[in-house]
Amino acid sequence: MTDFSLNIKNYRFNWGQRTYIMGILNVTPDSFSDGGDYQQINQAVKQALYMIENGADIIDIGGQSTRPGALQISLEEELQRVIPVIEAIRAKSDHPISIDTTRVAVAREAMAKGADFINDISGGTFEPKMFDFVAESGKPIILMHLRGNPQTMQSLTDYNDLMGEIKEFFTIQINYAFSKGVSSRQIILDPGIGFAKNYQQNITILQNIDQLKTLGFPLLIGTSRKSFIGEILQEKDPKKRVWGTGATCYHAIVKGADILRVHDVAEMSQVAKVADILNR
Repeated sequence: MTDFSLNIKNYRFNWGQRTYIMGILNVTPDSFSDGGDYQQINQAVKQALYMIENGADIIDIGGQSTRPGALQISLEEELQRVIPVIEAIRAKSDHPISIDTTRVAVAREAMAKGADFINDISGGTFEPKMFDFVAESGKPIILMHLRGNPQTMQSLTDYNDLMGEIKEFFTIQINYAFSKGVSSRQIILDPGIGFAKNYQQNITILQNIDQLKTLGFPLLIGTSRKSFIGEILQEKDPKKRVWGTGATCYHAIVKGADILRVHDVAEMSQVAKVADILNR
């Protein structure tokens, strides 16, 4: 069982005591929901400060779209997108920042400029040396379950035992992290809703979050505006899936989620506050 607290600068994360909100800040032209909205540095900083004011505990900055079919950009382009934004936010706030990347070079530069978490959608599989850096830096890492990559993942949804295979993936990656010197308190898990998962599999994960809690690590759930919610609501516009997202967030909290990764911070902060009072 992991240590159920984490200190980041002057911020303390007490896992299990309340739900923490991670606000999504995509500085990309092609993310599925908000691509192009925050490409300019001033727009990105304004959005980050808005999310902080409205309840975000962590700002998650990503320069590489991970929507289904997204093409990988160059290392140089990813750095050019995210590093100036991190620097600009750091000039205004010491609030916890996460860098959404699978590249060690991006993570290293982001940490040098003031980022606090690494959010790796590959769970450390794209660049296994990520674990060496995590051990060296002492920073926490979010390990997400993924098969393939954004170009191939939606063709890789053939599971014999969905929850068992996700747990097996995490067990392998956690043990590898430990072998590199990463401590248990640095690890957060994310089952990867929508990543190499079809509609029913996303539902199954949400219904069985408690199975993942048995691994003994804080759990991040990211359902925000995703297509399975659109299917339920018959709503094609991701920005109109706010309260469908809210329902999944409430359910995730009841099942034991520790962090919710969301676009609509103000609304989901309200959901989390009420859910915490009723369930924690």
